[in-house]
Amino acid sequence: MTTKHPHQDADPAASPPPPPSRRPRGLASAAASSPAPALRSGEREKERTKLRERHRRSITSRMLAGLRQHGNFPLPARADMNDVLAALARAAGWTVHPDGTTFRSSSLSQPLLPPPAQFQGAFQATSVETPAFTNHLNSYAIRTPLDSQASGLQTDDSLSLSPSSLDSVVVAEQSIKNENYGNSSSANSLSCMDSDQLMRASAVWAGDYTRTPYIPVYASLSMGIINSYCQLVDPEAVRAELRHLKSLNVDGVVVDCWWGIVEAWTPQKYEWSGYRDLFGIIKEFKLKVQVVLSFHGSEKCGSGDVLISLPRWVMEIAQENQDIFFTDRVGRRNTECLSWGIDKERVLRGRTGIEVYFDFMRSFHMEFRSLSEEGLISAIEIGLGASGELRYPSCPEKMGWRYPGIGEFQCYDRYMQKNLRQAALTRGHLFWARGPDNAGYYNSRSHETGFFCDGGDYDSYYGRFFLNWYSGILVDHVDQVLSLATLAFDGAVIMVKIPSMYWWYRTASHAAELTAGYYNPTNRDGYSPVFKMLKKHSVILKVVCYGPEYTVQENDEAFADPEGLTWQVMNAAWDQGLSISVESALPCLANEMYPLILDTAKPRNDPDRHHVSFFAYRQQTPFLLQGNVCFSELETFVKCMHGEATQKFVD
Repeated sequence: MTTKHPHQDADPAASPPPPPSRRPRGLASAAASSPAPALRSGEREKERTKLRERHRRSITSRMLAGLRQHGNFPLPARADMNDVLAALARAAGWTVHPDGTTFRSSSLSQPLLPPPAQFQGAFQATSVETPAFTNHLNSYAIRTPLDSQASGLQTDDSLSLSPSSLDSVVVAEQSIKNENYGNSSSANSLSCMDSDQLMRASAVWAGDYTRTPYIPVYASLSMGIINSYCQLVDPEAVRAELRHLKSLNVDGVVVDCWWGIVEAWTPQKYEWSGYRDLFGIIKEFKLKVQVVLSFHGSEKCGSGDVLISLPRWVMEIAQENQDIFFTDRVGRRNTECLSWGIDKERVLRGRTGIEVYFDFMRSFHMEFRSLSEEGLISAIEIGLGASGELRYPSCPEKMGWRYPGIGEFQCYDRYMQKNLRQAALTRGHLFWARGPDNAGYYNSRSHETGFFCDGGDYDSYYGRFFLNWYSGILVDHVDQVLSLATLAFDGAVIMVKIPSMYWWYRTASHAAELTAGYYNPTNRDGYSPVFKMLKKHSVILKVVCYGPEYTVQENDEAFADPEGLTWQVMNAAWDQGLSISVESALPCLANEMYPLILDTAKPRNDPDRHHVSFFAYRQQTPFLLQGNVCFSELETFVKCMHGEATQKFVD
């Protein structure tokens, strides 16, 4: 029996009035109230609202960061408009009580007391009542260590710091308050500083690095001194090189131990003879050694134009199974290092990737244990990815990448895809088991892609899932390798180097960092999870410091900010309690480079007295052997690092 609609084929006058309709309930109510297209439209509007709110918060965070960093305003972590107004009023000389009572401070009319006679040379003022003197004291009294590290930044561009760095600013401000610096007036701040603090601040400001912490300086040796058969090529040339470095008063040298040379021909057969001879010569000059265990290949050539690649037996395995390498979206294999997808897969002649690394580290420790006990080997750096850095090989030049391309995700080998599929299945969205299809190519720009552009898919539900998984693989890899490294080296000092993907840092997505494995957009801290893992294993973090030619430039199409990234990374590491070492790979042809590195290594006016543990200069030795080139500048720089220099650099 078919029931007709009351308004179909019926006489309106003859038909009885329809019964009153009931209001649908539950799911029926939702279905009747709005059709499916309207529902989808509402969801899209909610998503857009969330994106707008995140963008607004990001802008607010940057503004507050700028006020804290460049204006020295002690704003709380969750500052509102009242906090900003109060800080501005106090900076103008007004007194603001917690209840809002505001009045002009009577202390402004009172003259300031002059500093002691021994400090007057450090302040460029003839009258203590001049504004110049007040501003000068303010720069000493209330600047945080973060100010000094970012002092070279442009004011307009430096506000593009990640909100994750704001915690470091708040910690520094709390430390200043705990040290009784009081309010922001220059007189009160000066009276709270003891003579040692004031002398140290004035000395560093003037370029005098005496009485500053001693920081050991290391210089790298040439990569080609060991050939592909693990033989020391020219011992006398090595001695000449070490003699020159010794004249610069460096503390030691950096030596790369290549997996592709030591375990080149047969699995678990290690040849260390060349490195044994090299360490013996270094011992003659009473220098320390920082060893870098390089589990990657190098596109640079060593002696005799021999390319340093992965071990031959690994390349033989790759002829039958190319999925042991990182793979991009179109299927190109990167043979520089092994994929992290095989960390737990027994595809390397019965061993997993983690077991191969552990066997190599254990062999090194057994071979050179006596040198470690003697103190010749001061630290061991573990290579964890491309170029020995903890990152995906997202920007390979042999694939055509050129700066400032955003790079590509490296997760398309069989084992990584298997892991991604399992993660999507666990999340309950199997259709998310794929890489982004709108992330561009190696040389794309951030704004040219649908994934990395402002408001792009990187911040969608799928984008957040994928980036969490992609960066999580990196954290898992470092955890597994370092767990075995601490067993293999039995208490030795271990270092890990992280990359400096500074281009596109002044955009919302930070595309270059995302493809490298660091989930660090403006609305998220991508480094703290990594640093927590490094702290768990008590390792030293190594960061790269760039010269003045890499600072923020106007009309920079790459939106680069190396200083801003270094500022975020170092303070996030110090917040986690990590020790830091600094590495520079730039030639020392410009005097502007030295103050920048010194400011990074020894932050000025840091209430917690933070400083780096080591400094490594990675410039190749043929340049260093030119004694007439910047020799005196290098010598002075080393003395400054040692806390012995009494002069500043002169252009």
